[in-house]
Amino acid sequence: MNSRERTFAALKHREPDRVPVDFWASAGFRRRLAEETGLSFEQFLDEHDVDLRYIEGPDYIGPDLEDDQPGVSLDIWGVPRKVVELEVSGHLEFYKEVIRPPLADAESVRDVEEYEGWPAPDDFDYTGIAAQCDRVRRQGRVVVFMGDRLNRVAQLKPAMYLRGVDRILLDMAMRPKMARAVFSRIRSFYTAYLERILEAAAGGIDIVLTGDDFGSQDGLLVSPRMWNEFLREGFADYISLIRSHGAWAMHHTCGAVSDLIPDMLDCGLQVLQSVQPEARGMEPARLKEAFGDRLCFHGGVSIQRTLPRGKPEDIRRQVEHLARTLGKGGGYIFCTAHNIQADTPLENVRALLAAYREWGGC
Repeated sequence: MNSRERTFAALKHREPDRVPVDFWASAGFRRRLAEETGLSFEQFLDEHDVDLRYIEGPDYIGPDLEDDQPGVSLDIWGVPRKVVELEVSGHLEFYKEVIRPPLADAESVRDVEEYEGWPAPDDFDYTGIAAQCDRVRRQGRVVVFMGDRLNRVAQLKPAMYLRGVDRILLDMAMRPKMARAVFSRIRSFYTAYLERILEAAAGGIDIVLTGDDFGSQDGLLVSPRMWNEFLREGFADYISLIRSHGAWAMHHTCGAVSDLIPDMLDCGLQVLQSVQPEARGMEPARLKEAFGDRLCFHGGVSIQRTLPRGKPEDIRRQVEHLARTLGKGGGYIFCTAHNIQADTPLENVRALLAAYREWGGC
């Protein structure tokens, strides 16, 4: 089987020749990988026969995103951010931290509506998407669109950027009209933006990965009741749009979200990404038994403990367990629960890729 045949067989709950492989890495780890191996990231993926490839998507052509403050830039939501460098074990990571949510002081729905930083679908050029898809397909790989960390089809995370984590959660509990106003504007943008992307791809995108964190390590960020009241409609709209264009709908969420899985399934979700092994209630065997006949899984390898701190044998055991539980009968794609970080030992990453090869046929 080639990458496309293998991945689609797994997504259809059939056992392929081996479990498909995806590979997620932070910017810091990618830089380190290039320095220490001499390979580009694309070359590294090809060397290890990774099945999925992520296209960049549309080019931003909207208003200038520079800020008046030195070293500060705006994201597409008009949120000011500053690059923060973090050194861990002698290796650098880079993140863009929010300086101040621009809607933090909004007091009314009118304040939300009059905010000047709302992005528009016309802020992007979609003409290069078809060529991006064609390039990946000619290589026999699976085309995935995800966007970047600050522009991923979502609802709750952009609201947190704009309003602040505490404020948007309080809005949902105490000021529902404010919360709905914020979510409505976010959904309106992403629905139109995603529609343009899928139309430009003309069927070339195989998987769309939306991303919105609904859980912490110990429980949900919002209750199922609140999720259904504020987020279900937008989540279902995104999934429906993706599937109407013939693509598979995958969603990334960190944390303990098992209590939301039935609702996400009702909305048409096909693949759940992260399967964070440290999160409460996210044990692979439990998830497979409860939902494996209706839902596919992606992820599961720990980037908190096993990969950065474990020994190669620990990694091998975790991959074996994932293959024997989530991989049984298809419906699973090997990957880490999130991006591999720059301080992860390269010998452990090599052990991970070797374990994928060893246990992928289970």
